[in-house]
Amino acid sequence: MTASSSSDQQLRLLAVHAHPDDESSKGAATMAMYAAAGVDVMVATCTDGSRGDIQNPAMEDAPHPKRDMAGARRLEMANAAAVLGIQQRWLGFVDSGLPEGDPLPPLPPGCFALQPLERATAPLVRLVRHFKPHVILSYDENGGYPHPDHIMAHKVAVEAFEAAGDPERYAGQGEPWTPGKLYYDRAFSPERFRALHFALEEAGLQSPYAERLAAWLEADAEGHTAPEAGHRTTTQIDCGDFFEARDDALRAHRTQIDPLGFFFAVSPDLQRTAWPWEDYTLIKSNVPSELPEKDLFAGIR
Repeated sequence: MTASSSSDQQLRLLAVHAHPDDESSKGAATMAMYAAAGVDVMVATCTDGSRGDIQNPAMEDAPHPKRDMAGARRLEMANAAAVLGIQQRWLGFVDSGLPEGDPLPPLPPGCFALQPLERATAPLVRLVRHFKPHVILSYDENGGYPHPDHIMAHKVAVEAFEAAGDPERYAGQGEPWTPGKLYYDRAFSPERFRALHFALEEAGLQSPYAERLAAWLEADAEGHTAPEAGHRTTTQIDCGDFFEARDDALRAHRTQIDPLGFFFAVSPDLQRTAWPWEDYTLIKSNVPSELPEKDLFAGIR
């Protein structure tokens, strides 16, 4: 069965994320907007987040995450999902951690990033065949940033998108379902950060983005334009009315998010003026598509 041939009028959106908190820092306002409009929205969280460090100074002495980081993050994820009005499912893998050092140490045995692709993808194929999403959101080939779990989350999302509708693949994981569209998230697009940076400067406020913009400009000897992006934005979702919900969902991840940190440097009102969208790249479509788009379900509705 395919998304485009379904007689079921309930639209469904599935976002695939590596860890609890990723769903709130990438595409959260989009999900909240669609959920409020009646779309059935679900997040698939690949790992338990158990190897995450405490990023919020106010939580450094909290006993629960020190004793049971995965349990603490499970509670945080439930709170964030409630704020966004979405469903959430765990795929059941163990956080790989972010290796540091030169040379990099090996990843821990049994972690998500070391799983064979079919083993890592099987739970997601089962979820896709059960939930029947019309649209899947994922990361690009670099994982949005090169964390091993983000890169693996990209791989399993693409594999599931391509395989879930094939009855010859992943036997025993449910009745085939072919999603309509696959998008890559562009939460960290240079265009967005430039717009926010200049909006802050024009308002007489300090921008935290100067160093990041300078790094992007290093490839240009003249310093005028950022280097070519791997994927260009094809789809912008106007979801500024849900920036507060996104920020509240982020703050729900208390171990991972500093409420005085980077993500909250620009007020929702200023963001609505400078860049009221969340950006995506349409990668694959099984339905008619005309670019650019303003709706993830264009061609499906």
